[in-house]
Amino acid sequence: MSAPSITDPIEVRGLRVRNRIWIAPMCQYSVMAYDGVPTAWHRVHYGALASGGTGMLVVEATAIAPEGRITRQDTGLWNDEQRDAWRPIVDFAHQAGAAIGVQLSHAGAKAGTFAGFGRDGDRRGSVPIDEGGWPTVSASDEAILGLAAPRALATSELDGIVAAFVAAAQRAVEAGFDVVEVHGAHGYLLHQFLSPLTNRRVDGYGGDLAGRSRLLLDVVRAIRAELPALPVLVRLSATDWTDGGLDEQQAAQVAAWALEAGADFVDASSGGVVLAEIPVGPGYQVHLAERIAAEGVPVSAVGLIETAEQANAVLRGGVAAVRVGRAALRDPNLPIRWAGELGVDVDWHPQQYRRAY
Repeated sequence: MSAPSITDPIEVRGLRVRNRIWIAPMCQYSVMAYDGVPTAWHRVHYGALASGGTGMLVVEATAIAPEGRITRQDTGLWNDEQRDAWRPIVDFAHQAGAAIGVQLSHAGAKAGTFAGFGRDGDRRGSVPIDEGGWPTVSASDEAILGLAAPRALATSELDGIVAAFVAAAQRAVEAGFDVVEVHGAHGYLLHQFLSPLTNRRVDGYGGDLAGRSRLLLDVVRAIRAELPALPVLVRLSATDWTDGGLDEQQAAQVAAWALEAGADFVDASSGGVVLAEIPVGPGYQVHLAERIAAEGVPVSAVGLIETAEQANAVLRGGVAAVRVGRAALRDPNLPIRWAGELGVDVDWHPQQYRRAY
């Protein structure tokens, strides 16, 4: 068999995705009304990315509860108004031929921060309670990255976290999303449970890797039980880049467990719970995806994948898809351009733009 190409289609739990060039979730922090409802910015931004030829577009970290927002300018899926505002965005992506998913997130100890632009101005750090911030929660009560110290969630509260993820997933389906992604990366709540650097618990949700993984796996199992036909992705920070933190061997085990729990696909990102020396460079996280692929887990790679040839080389290493972020912000038509660079004739062009190709 020939090696797979980024222009090849792929199936995820029966969902046919037209290629393996996927858009990674990228926070826009653009809900200036602070109500979690996506806006005209989101319609235009995601419309452009869907029209640019991507196989799958996963929209930004979208909070499962108001207190789960990274910033007050985040999108949400904790009420029906938000669900209804996502629907035309999803419909347009489908008209453009793209599959579309939403990343469901709870920021935990990294919630309630200033966005650094827009209505929040240029301020950074935790929003004071008397200015509209809120108390945060986490696996333990230790502050993260200089933000306000969180409260450790009681064991009795964790079923409520799981239920909020499931309710948001149900609203995602009602909005027409093809896929949900459970955000277990970048130092947010589920990663705060996964990492030994931030999880000091002594109940069944702490201690060894099985305990620290329990909340993430509970979320995946509960979504699968409620929505058996829905493709479910999981994003992991596959290393904390710090001694004593989550490492790629542990992340590969968590990925395998997630597949057993009902997930269909994993994405391998990294970092987020502590400041670390990260060797950023072309493809710097690809080895993390390759380690997970070695466990027989379908996985996508992300992290400065910037050329078509580089992306195809990543697939030859056993990875099933690539995700692009900043490169797609610079050029929303990047998937179409990459196909052209590889000499592959595709039908991903919007009819209105065909004269340009």
